[in-house]
Amino acid sequence: MNEESAWFTAPAPRYDASAERSARERQDMLTKPPGSLGQLETVAIRLAALQGRAQPCVDRVYISVFAADHGVAREGVSAFPQAVTAEMVKNFARGGAAICVLASALDASLEIVDLGTVAEIGARANVRRQRLGAGTANMTIEPAMSEAQLVAALQLGRDSVERALTCGAQLFIGGEMGIGNTTAAAALACALMGASPATLAGRGTGLDDEGVARKVRAIERALTLHEARLADPAQALRCVGGFEIAALAGAYIACAHNGLPVLVDGFIASAAALAASRLCAGAGEWFLFAHRSAEAGHARVLEALNAQPLLDLGLRLGEGSGAAVAVPLLRLACALHNRMATFAEAGVSGKL
Repeated sequence: MNEESAWFTAPAPRYDASAERSARERQDMLTKPPGSLGQLETVAIRLAALQGRAQPCVDRVYISVFAADHGVAREGVSAFPQAVTAEMVKNFARGGAAICVLASALDASLEIVDLGTVAEIGARANVRRQRLGAGTANMTIEPAMSEAQLVAALQLGRDSVERALTCGAQLFIGGEMGIGNTTAAAALACALMGASPATLAGRGTGLDDEGVARKVRAIERALTLHEARLADPAQALRCVGGFEIAALAGAYIACAHNGLPVLVDGFIASAAALAASRLCAGAGEWFLFAHRSAEAGHARVLEALNAQPLLDLGLRLGEGSGAAVAVPLLRLACALHNRMATFAEAGVSGKL
């Protein structure tokens, strides 16, 4: 990769420590016992630091859902046929998916980006057609992506953030859709963490025990095949990742470079966040984590990211849906932080 194409390795800026101090001082003056609102306090302070303002706001939310297929699906690692990826993209376009309903309820901007489904969906309203191929290659036989495809996928994630910034976004959510992508995410997390596939491979779309065993064996074969390359996070992403996972990583890094807070979704999005944090020093400071999913390996990935998710609802849908569900909590945290009276304003005696 040349210097220009490796933009994603440039370190991220630090958050605003002065805004963080101001926000913490304000929390200490509000009419409540210190710490009594728990994570609602800490997330408000964190948003203030990331947004560089003592009173944070997440009214303008931008959601990008990246869709792509995976060659590893041919190994029988999903309970659903690969045609579902393209069918779900059409469902997104019609507004029928969970993330569409949630985005509408939140008054959030939503874009769908087709990075490469096996089945062609053609030109459709509400879908950006930016195909890198008819899905990735089968990681158990060859690298999932070429160097050019990896760089392009990362850049397409960056492009989505540019659109978010143009819209004045105050928070970015990345979602994904792709049959087989829990396998790719588990393989990537194994490569980055040095973990055993048996500890990270879960049921995905609803595999039975035999299906999970097939998934574990497929990941083991892929990790063995690409072992010599996996110490490099970019090569790990190229060899065992996916178009949509790479786009998420690129988007997260671009958010960090541009000072836009990220609300990370579930297992697949967290694997992408882990890759982003390994590629770009300091990127992880810009990530908030929405929820702990029901997928087997998610807790391990969150631990590696030193993450404290806001919710634990047993979700495992993807699409950015878990992150969208957490947005009202962020908005309430901001409202409490910004609108509660201080002890002096309310004429209430403070702590002795």
